[in-house]
Amino acid sequence: MSCPICDKDPVEKYRPFCSGRCADVDLGRWFNGSYAVASQSEDDVEELVEGLAEALEKKITQPH
Repeated sequence: MSCPICDKDPVEKYRPFCSGRCADVDLGRWFNGSYAVASQSEDDVEELVEGLAEALEKKITQPH
């Protein structure tokens, strides 16, 4: 198995990555939403839609 970021051989200390840099790149991708885990629950989608609708309503009703 190679480093999922740069395809180099992994280093035991950072496994499955080859370096701390690649591990940090991967973590950054999780933080900024580049990676996502799909939900199997329809409730999650409904909650998301409700939350977005509430946020939009607040934005519309609040003065600039």
